[in-house]
Amino acid sequence: MSTQADRAATALVSEMTRDEKLEQLLNTAPAIPRLEIPAYNWWTESLHGALGPLPTTNFPEPIGLAATFDPAMIQDVASAIGTEVQGLHALARETGRMGRIGTGLDTWSPNINIFRDPRWGRGQETYGEDPFLTARMGVAFVEGIQGPDPERPRVIATPKHFAVHSGPESTRHSANVFVSRHDLEDTYLPAFRAAIVEARAGSVMCAYNRIDGQPACASDLLLKEHLRGAWGFSGYVVSDCDAVKDISDHHKYAPDAATAVAAAMRAGVDNECNGATLTDTDGLAGRYREALDRGLITVADIDRSLVRLFSARFRIGDLPATPASASRASAPTTVLTSEHEALALAASEKSLVLLKNDGVLPLKPGLRIAVIGPLGDATRVLRGNYSSSLSAPPISVVEGLRRAMPSAQVSYAPFGASFTDGDRVPATALRTPDGKPGLLARYFNTVEPPPMRFAPGAFREAVAKMRYAEQPVVTRVEADVAARSLDLATVSDHHRVIWTGYLVPPESGTYRLGLSGFNGEMTLDGKPFADLRKAGWGSLPTMKTLSLEKGRRYPIEVVSESHVLSGVSLVWKRISTNPSAELDAAAAKADVLVAVVGLTSDLEAEESPVEIPGFKGGDKTTLDLPADQQALLEQAKTLGKPLIVVALNGSPLNFAWAKDNASALLEAWYPGQSGGLAIANVLSGKINPAGRLPLTFYRSVSDLPSFDDYAMAGRTYRYFAGAPVYPFGYGLSYTAFAYSPLKLEPAVRGAGQGLRVTTTLRNTGGHPGDEVAQLYLSFPQTPGAPRLALRGFQRVALKPGETRELIFTLSPRDLSSVDLDGRRRVAVGRYRISVGSGQPDTGLPGQSADVSVDEAVAVPK
Repeated sequence: MSTQADRAATALVSEMTRDEKLEQLLNTAPAIPRLEIPAYNWWTESLHGALGPLPTTNFPEPIGLAATFDPAMIQDVASAIGTEVQGLHALARETGRMGRIGTGLDTWSPNINIFRDPRWGRGQETYGEDPFLTARMGVAFVEGIQGPDPERPRVIATPKHFAVHSGPESTRHSANVFVSRHDLEDTYLPAFRAAIVEARAGSVMCAYNRIDGQPACASDLLLKEHLRGAWGFSGYVVSDCDAVKDISDHHKYAPDAATAVAAAMRAGVDNECNGATLTDTDGLAGRYREALDRGLITVADIDRSLVRLFSARFRIGDLPATPASASRASAPTTVLTSEHEALALAASEKSLVLLKNDGVLPLKPGLRIAVIGPLGDATRVLRGNYSSSLSAPPISVVEGLRRAMPSAQVSYAPFGASFTDGDRVPATALRTPDGKPGLLARYFNTVEPPPMRFAPGAFREAVAKMRYAEQPVVTRVEADVAARSLDLATVSDHHRVIWTGYLVPPESGTYRLGLSGFNGEMTLDGKPFADLRKAGWGSLPTMKTLSLEKGRRYPIEVVSESHVLSGVSLVWKRISTNPSAELDAAAAKADVLVAVVGLTSDLEAEESPVEIPGFKGGDKTTLDLPADQQALLEQAKTLGKPLIVVALNGSPLNFAWAKDNASALLEAWYPGQSGGLAIANVLSGKINPAGRLPLTFYRSVSDLPSFDDYAMAGRTYRYFAGAPVYPFGYGLSYTAFAYSPLKLEPAVRGAGQGLRVTTTLRNTGGHPGDEVAQLYLSFPQTPGAPRLALRGFQRVALKPGETRELIFTLSPRDLSSVDLDGRRRVAVGRYRISVGSGQPDTGLPGQSADVSVDEAVAVPK
């Protein structure tokens, strides 16, 4: 049924020339002034916080959000992110920078791929290994960011990467993934179906790899049979960046570029993200022109895609409003509000998972606490990946403990040099030439205006010839070294920026100092110090070790050239030349040790060039902690003080040693800007932990099938037959809970048509706190059924002695399983329903009851 936005889009597209139409098919859609169409860039990221030129709110990494088991919280988080995306769009309109990344009113989030293997570097972006949990979190995110009316979305959500996509990163552009019909329907599609059918996401992003021989962005199975067919999707499909190019270049599925774009468009792709748009490369629409001239696509194909795209722009209010889509006013002041900062802290607190506690927690006031480990004072690690380097000042664990426990004596023992090093140098350690906090930034435009587009292959040579004005176009004080130019209307997309001032260390000691990112140079005391001009995207920081004196002013200058993209940061880390002795000395003066260990999202990452022990191409090759961190824990254990381990990571690690040897273990993920304070609030008992694992924590990769095998047998709690270190759904509390026996009420026409499950939950402990009540199904012994499956959960806050009736209503889809041929149905036989604090038979509180289904029920795909 045509909407008013569809009719307006159809009329607008009919007025465009052929050449105007072709240019609109890419992620960088140019302005068409004669039709009053402004430029638009569809590339906007906001996985767990908006990315843009202003400081934005940084929420926990999605794997941490999943650990909250709280869809209402995720919806609130997404709503806040959507508001900030709107604010950045308003800023771009003010500055005239609408053609740049991060300025649109759509967003390429959420990532609802299934985290099927703990080695995957991008698994941190997902909501974990379970299709049901992922679906509920994905629906909550989509509804939060789009708002209550999908026909008039505040921001259009784009679930990705459709659909069978979860590493390895090193082969993602060429891999041919084979997946059974059972696993497709049982594991890989449910979350996407929920995001499309229930939440009505306005867009979908197709993936890089092939599925059963066809590229995901030219897949009849995914884009025609399921998305447009069974699910009735009417929105637009965007490709992952260069996925259309991969169809010919890497998959060799199409013989040339024109055939590749035709294959994608005919399968249902409407908007192509092409990496060459990052360098304003001209001629990208020529492939579509050739495909049209050769009869591989038709004008009707192009118009169909453009109507979908322009209908979306009408509905979000980017184009002159129709009565059905009034533009929602917003302003840059909606970014990083105090309310959003409070929400970020609350989300972080809810994400933390207590895995072990021998009674040492919560910490008592007045203790002497020694924080140890490379991440104890770290801040970069808190942000996770796909996050803006600009956010509220991050709070490390050591700083968080000092805030949360003012009567305690909190010290930090520096660690040695580590691959995890590299935190932004804060404004408190920087001074402008005239003594203000921060650095003096001067922006210089090119002498000659740069071209709007560059000929293919000519960008690098053209950039090398650019010369810059002698006088800055903008001079201002900035908090630190970071890419901020998009908020400056007078600064060109091609410019040089020079930051000058002083580095003023707060403590004397040994530091690692340098730059992260790309395309920058640094001098210290007037001498060359760091050079990133040849650094690649995703490289680890370039750092040198030196001694610095407290309070001394060290002259620094950082120079960076921005050519459409920019991204350089001044980073450092205080380290010890004898970390073992530092640990011994700190422990001698402490009552308890808090070891903060783990990974960073620069190690487990997207298609990364980093290759160090334990990591390759962005993926992990082991589940073990880095060797230097494991040695730290083992030394700490010998010192006779209670050892609390806090883990910062985006994927499962082998916690077997900590489980056997630590006094307490807290899984903290990448917890966002306020992560250190959230951790401290839990350790101190101000917050009762209630996060639950959205992943199975295994002992070794040897317990798992091959990483590039997409069959689900032997993976995740639903099909893993071994004994995990910690199971999916696990998490402890400072209080205790009890469940009453279950009451089962089948639907009138039988349990297969629906089931109502009721229990009473009681806080039987002495502390207020949240419980995550989880409902699992055990199925009849039918081929294809998992051994166990989550089918409901509720996060409930209770005071000591308080009770709450919990009601779970299970639909036929909730009760269903998938047979070996991929058919979803409620099978005949006996089902066991279990409700409790985690999986049944894991020693956690809960109740179980059985119910029989006498007649099979078919469930549509």
